[in-house]
Amino acid sequence: MNNELIVTILSVVDIIVSISLIVVILMQSKNASGLTGALGGMGQTNTYWDKNKGRSLEGRLAKYTKILAALFIIISLIISFL
Repeated sequence: MNNELIVTILSVVDIIVSISLIVVILMQSKNASGLTGALGGMGQTNTYWDKNKGRSLEGRLAKYTKILAALFIIISLIISFL
């Protein structure tokens, strides 16, 4: 295989991953604490819901977001090096 074919295939996969990433991000609910809660830790409680968040739809969407973002970055770096 030549480099042009590999770059074309990776570009198509990158577009599919980026569209999937957009869809997954738009499916997530808005977080009320946002950046303030992440930096200051304000408003965080240790409830049953927070402990089992990974089993909920919101937890799965967050996991998929991280995976798709990592794939997008890795594929984009590979394309740039080729």
